[in-house]
Amino acid sequence: MVLLGFLLAFLLPGVTLSTSQIFPFPAPVTDCVEAHRVCSTEPQCEALYRGLELCAVDAAVAPLGEQEASECLERQDALLAKHPSLLACKCQRGFRKEERCLRIYWRVRLLPGREELEISPYDDSMIDSRMASLMSGSSFMQLDGENQCLKAAQDCGLYEKCGALRSEYVLACTKPMPNTSRCNQYKCHRALRRFLERVPEEYSLGVLFCPCTNTLCGERRRKTIVPSCSYQDAESLQPNCLHQQSFCRRDDLCRSRLADFLSNCQPSHLTASGCLKDSTGLCLRAYAGLIGTIMTPNYVSNNSADVSLWCNCEGSGNQWQDCLRLQRLFTHNSCLRNAISWMGSPGSLPSDPSQPPAPRPSPLVQKDELLNSNRLPELNNDVVESEEEEELTQTVEEEEADEGGQFDVIPLYSERATVSNLGSSEAGGAAAPSASPTKPIKAKQREKQTPQQGELYPDR
Repeated sequence: MVLLGFLLAFLLPGVTLSTSQIFPFPAPVTDCVEAHRVCSTEPQCEALYRGLELCAVDAAVAPLGEQEASECLERQDALLAKHPSLLACKCQRGFRKEERCLRIYWRVRLLPGREELEISPYDDSMIDSRMASLMSGSSFMQLDGENQCLKAAQDCGLYEKCGALRSEYVLACTKPMPNTSRCNQYKCHRALRRFLERVPEEYSLGVLFCPCTNTLCGERRRKTIVPSCSYQDAESLQPNCLHQQSFCRRDDLCRSRLADFLSNCQPSHLTASGCLKDSTGLCLRAYAGLIGTIMTPNYVSNNSADVSLWCNCEGSGNQWQDCLRLQRLFTHNSCLRNAISWMGSPGSLPSDPSQPPAPRPSPLVQKDELLNSNRLPELNNDVVESEEEEELTQTVEEEEADEGGQFDVIPLYSERATVSNLGSSEAGGAAAPSASPTKPIKAKQREKQTPQQGELYPDR
């Protein structure tokens, strides 16, 4: 195509071809950090941007007055007229400069309209193809009697990065703050986001969306993100959904993840996938992006794959319909429902499915305990398991013991997932490396274990 373009230009000198005709590839999306760097080289552009930052600080304290809002919008229009790349720029999810990039993205949209709040600030051009490959080449198979969530957890444990970051967020979400029985939700959210952003989707989404056919598997799946810390209130009181959304939109990261979800999980009856963008992979990734924010969603029960926000519409007043609309984007969303159900559906598998990255077990994992024979301490403002939960634990252990022997080993990455890494002086127990096979520990020994050694789904 390029050679043909130059040949036509040579043979037909009167015809002018644009670069887009000669090079028929989409132009790369500009990163907002790079767009701001170009702006900062010009004093006038930088002064306008700094003015918008001051406007944002004032708007965070109290709504802008009419005159002040008008002046801020004039600065915004002048800045974007001079540097339109700031309006067209996007950000990369999970990158080191993500939060800085998102701050720039929203500063030039000081008073965004409803439509702007539903446009994703992320560049999904690369993620779309990767997620499409993952959705079509999922390694999940609905095998009779096999606990797919247990298998997904085992696969994660065999991959060093997945096991380490999984241990890290479990510890962060189960360790009580000093002099309280409540976890540090900020650290829990941060650790959950690190897990979902840095672990390949083959593993992270496999743990989140593993298909289940029984309640024991469903319980493991629902408790994967530690509900008692990641979203539930200390008194288990649900907030109003619109209040939750309002708080979310005051934070650049949460507002971005919500906009990404609204953009990529918009339902439509005109596509086979049920998604307006016809990409269940993008919807699944956008949904996972909300985990670790104030609007963390989760499964509503152990018996189904239905999901919802932890909120209700009580006290919504004349905004009742808006609140219900927000709730139904999770509870009655054909795009999201299809994305979750198609993740690992046997009918979607190709004849030669792509394989995930090869596991890289760490030498530190060789003396870990079986996942199914350990439990993390109860975190629902209490550290004592109920008698019913003890009976359920024994049932799970008996079932999983039949499934697995040595394959139930979950790696312990003590050097990475210690309390010191999370800002505390206390350290979790670490097992010394050993080449000998690991044996299940007894119940009395489990009582002395640290949260780091427990099962990934603590009781509420």
